[in-house]
Amino acid sequence: MHPDRSDHTARATGWQAEPADPDTAVDPWPPGKAPSPKRRQAEILAAIAAGGVIGACARYGATLIWPTAPTAFPWTTFWINVTGCAAMGILMVLITERFTAHPLTRPFLGTGVLGGYTTFSTATLDTQRLLDAGRPGTGLLYAAATLLAAFAAVRATAALTRLAVRPHAAAERGRS
Repeated sequence: MHPDRSDHTARATGWQAEPADPDTAVDPWPPGKAPSPKRRQAEILAAIAAGGVIGACARYGATLIWPTAPTAFPWTTFWINVTGCAAMGILMVLITERFTAHPLTRPFLGTGVLGGYTTFSTATLDTQRLLDAGRPGTGLLYAAATLLAAFAAVRATAALTRLAVRPHAAAERGRS
C-alpha cells in the first residue's frame, strides 16, 4: 500500500484505516458517531427494563408452576435465587474474562434478566412471614441458607466456568 494513501485516509477520517480495502485504502466500515451521554443512558435503561421484564416473567412463571404454602419453606424462591446467582457467575466470567460482549449485554442480562429473575426482597418477606407464623427456626434457616447458597452458587459457577474456558483460551494463545 502506498504510504501517502494510508496517511490520507487517516487525515480524512480521523482514524487509521485497518484493515484497509487494498484497492482504495479506505476502510469500508468507519466508526459511527458516538451516542450522546443521554442517549447512551437511555439505551442502558431500555436494556435493563427489557431484561427485567423477561427475568420477572420467568420468576413469576416459576412461582405458578411450584407454588409454596405461606408457612412452608419457600423452596421456589430459594431455588430462583440460587439458580440466578449461578447464572450470574457464568455470565460475568464469560462477558468480562472470555468474550468481548456488546456494551448492553451486561445491563440486559446481568442487571435486567438476572436482576428481575432473582428476588432477595421476596426472600426477606418470606423470612418475615415465617417468623410471624411462629416458625423462627425455619425462618432463620431459610434466610441463612438463601444467602450461603447464593454466594456459593455464584462463586462455584464462576470458578467452574473459568476452568471450562481455560483450555480453549490456552489453545488460542498457542496458535498466535
